[in-house]
Formats: sequence, structure tokens, C-alpha cells
Amino acid sequence: MFSRIKARFNDMGTIGTLCTGAEQHALRDQQREPGAEHFLLAALDLPDGTARRAFEEVGADPAALKHAISRQYGDALAAIGLDIGSPLAAAAGQEQLAARPGAFNASASGQEVMQALAASRSQHGPLLGAHVVAILAAMPHGVAARALRAMGVDLGQLKSAAEAVARADARP
Repeated sequence: MFSRIKARFNDMGTIGTLCTGAEQHALRDQQREPGAEHFLLAALDLPDGTARRAFEEVGADPAALKHAISRQYGDALAAIGLDIGSPLAAAAGQEQLAARPGAFNASASGQEVMQALAASRSQHGPLLGAHVVAILAAMPHGVAARALRAMGVDLGQLKSAAEAVARADARP
């Protein structure tokens, strides 16, 4: 019983780190509410390293994700006739937004990630970055999915790799 309480406590810490990281990535992108893509970036930052390992298993460079996401923002703006040049360069000249005080709030896609994480927590083992990657890889639409596809990542293969990494890293 004590081990289950300890595991839940550790999972809460991971969720807190994940949410804080996602919020920081969103604020750097001049967005107040983190989306799924920000949770994916935050999963890559988790100290367990499993999200990065899942990327590497499918031959994807985790460091390339930020640029691929930025390209999706730029492509979306270009599609409606706005050309801001490089979204990363445009954001670099702006002061990062400050976090709002109060309760954490995510965009619709970010809420979808958090709901999927909550639903999946009946499984045993610690919450890992690979779990977040598996959830994101199962989302066929949105900025994260488009960015991954632009990187040449097969979402099904990434999901399978993330699940395998999570199983291999699970501790009894």
C-alpha cells in the first residue's frame, strides 16, 4: 500500500514538472496556454530520458522538434497570407510572456493530453516521458502531429517505440 502511495506521489511530481515545462515552452512561443506540442517538448525535457529514447528508436532527432513545430506555426500563418519570416527568429526578438497567476490551464489539445494521461494511469509503473510521447503519437491531428510528420516520423512507429521504452523502463 505504501508503494502505491509513493508511486502516485512520484507521478504527481512528474505531472507538475511536465505542466511547468509545457507552460514555459508555450510562453516562449507567445502562447498563454500550452498545447499538445508543448507537452511533447516538455516530455523530452523530463529527466527520465525515455521520451528522447523513443525518438531515437525511430531515428528521429529530438532536438529537431522545436524547429519543426515552429515551421508549422509559420506555415499556418503563411496559409492565411501572413509572412513573419522564421517563427523562431520572430519569437527571439520578443520578450517571453509571463505566466499568469492562478490555476494551470492548457489549450484544448493540451487538455486532451492531460485527460489521456489520467485515463492511462491505471497501468502499473511510474509515469514517464515515453507515456506522453505514446499519447501524442496517437493524436493524428494538430501541430505536434504535423511537426512529427514533417520530421519524417511515422506516428504509429513512434507510438510503438514509446510504449516499448516505457515497458522496458517500468519498475515493479
